[in-house]
Amino acid sequence: MTANVVLFDLDDTLYPYAPCRDAGLEAARETASDLGYDFDATAFDEFYQTGRREVKRELSGTAATHERFIYFKRAVEEHTGEPRAGDALALGEAFWEGYLEEMELFPGVEETLETLRSEGVDVAITTNLTTRIQLAKIEKLGLEKRIDVLVTSEETGREKPGSVMFTLPLARLDRRVSEAVMVGDNVGADVVGANAVGLETVLWNAEPDESLEGRRKPDHRIDAFGELTELVL
Repeated sequence: MTANVVLFDLDDTLYPYAPCRDAGLEAARETASDLGYDFDATAFDEFYQTGRREVKRELSGTAATHERFIYFKRAVEEHTGEPRAGDALALGEAFWEGYLEEMELFPGVEETLETLRSEGVDVAITTNLTTRIQLAKIEKLGLEKRIDVLVTSEETGREKPGSVMFTLPLARLDRRVSEAVMVGDNVGADVVGANAVGLETVLWNAEPDESLEGRRKPDHRIDAFGELTELVL
């Protein structure tokens, strides 16, 4: 295939998510201790998950369903019976500070993006979550000069696999579906959504035993990020 634009997911596609999440949670737990909360690791995880479950249940399908400030707001309210806005704010800020500090690109990402740009291929990121934190991630990873467009689900009002998450970046770049490839780690969000609007898809960094039975399958699957240039150029 030859592509004129490549759409990328961000989280767990351009950088590993789990180490950043874990670092963010540990930073938040330390802050909770400083604020006087008596949590061991297990108790803090349950505290966090309580808020997360409430948000996922009520806000599923929206950008806010991933927002840690809301998780901590709900968790604090459930735990104390009070708003304690300052505590929720401090926990959310600690989480994202710890998260961002841990971030680094997957091997091969920087070189691959540079190669695509040098060959005249547009690079877009289409990502679920709120705009402010995704902008902070782009800045931390040094991607500002390596991408042409960033689209977040907060901007579109729909999360992937909603079609607008794929068609809007193409519209902003004045590109057609036939010119584009979508690269992501999640079959349900990245592959199903992109295939549904006619994009070719590349699955990367997915669980090796992830079942694709009964679902749209990716057109391609790569085991190293650098393989992408051979595929799309």
